[in-house]
Amino acid sequence: MIDLSNENIIHIKGKDIEYLQFRKLLDYKIKHCYTLSTNNFDAFGNKTILGNEDKLIENYKKICAELNINYKQIVRPKQTHTNIVECINAKNDDIDLFSTYINVDGLLTNKNNIALSLGFADCTPILLYDTENKVIGNIHSGWRGTLQKIATVAIEKMKKEYNSNPENIIACIGPCIKQCHFEVKQDVYELFYKEFSYMSDLQNIIKREKENYKIDTTLININLLKEAGLKEDNIIDSKICTVCNSNYMHSYRAKGEKAGRNTAIMCM
Repeated sequence: MIDLSNENIIHIKGKDIEYLQFRKLLDYKIKHCYTLSTNNFDAFGNKTILGNEDKLIENYKKICAELNINYKQIVRPKQTHTNIVECINAKNDDIDLFSTYINVDGLLTNKNNIALSLGFADCTPILLYDTENKVIGNIHSGWRGTLQKIATVAIEKMKKEYNSNPENIIACIGPCIKQCHFEVKQDVYELFYKEFSYMSDLQNIIKREKENYKIDTTLININLLKEAGLKEDNIIDSKICTVCNSNYMHSYRAKGEKAGRNTAIMCM
């Protein structure tokens, strides 16, 4: 079995589940994970599982036991590729999946023991931590969310709601589709060019590939985070492509409608 660990990531192999963690967040004792698809662990999202709450809860029990989190404190919104970020200030001791937060793709909290959970299958996870004010964030930035600058929205909301100083925020970018596989046609290229042509490293962000284009959404999000005031040293990339590693993690680009979902969870 491959080990996906690198200088930024640790690959944890539990009894029934495998997942990734960021070394930087572990330094601050932040409970978190990005689950893998090994051991047939279809985490939290494909169409066959969304209607089966018992199966979802079973999966959450497994990963939460690994992380020492109360699974009943999971907050999981219904994601629809928006740039809407919600602050979670309280949580009843009752599992509540998808029904409370609708059309939400980012979660923030400064409360202990509230677990923020989002699903991914190529889209970019951005895990945020304000080291001074003790605020965490879990952000789902698909290509539509990237176009809508959800990373920027999240940082602005941390500043407004929690008085966060961007220089104190760590941002960890989880496994996602990298430029090697994010190939798009003219229509999507034009959307990205219109929104991000001002960026100085545009020649690295968008590369022509015969009649199509390959776009580096990770680099775009890194630029957006730096524009928002984060220090470059506090932006950590997993350096892992979900498509290249689709044998070990769910990838919509690789598997289409059959793809499950990896989950990113974060909790103080």
